[in-house]
Amino acid sequence: IPLDPATGALVAGGIAAQTRRVAENLRAVLAAAGSSLGKAVKTTVYLADMGDFAEMNAVYAEFFTSRPARTTVAVSALPRGAAVEIECVAVLDD
Repeated sequence: IPLDPATGALVAGGIAAQTRRVAENLRAVLAAAGSSLGKAVKTTVYLADMGDFAEMNAVYAEFFTSRPARTTVAVSALPRGAAVEIECVAVLDD
């Protein structure tokens, strides 16, 4: 979810800001594990409002340029009131 790693708080702003934070967090986690967003093979995007899809997708496309397989689902609620959560499966760098 879009938590600021410095504060642990949900980032302010709408779906674009939240999607950007989630992607930046994923980039950091993958780098720490020896991988990258370019090595993502599958993501699952959870949206609290499917009406946010187009705006989320525009930001998502900036980060996931390798175009991994993706599932997007609407959910009734996400932790801490987040608008988006992204799960990512990636391979390790060689």
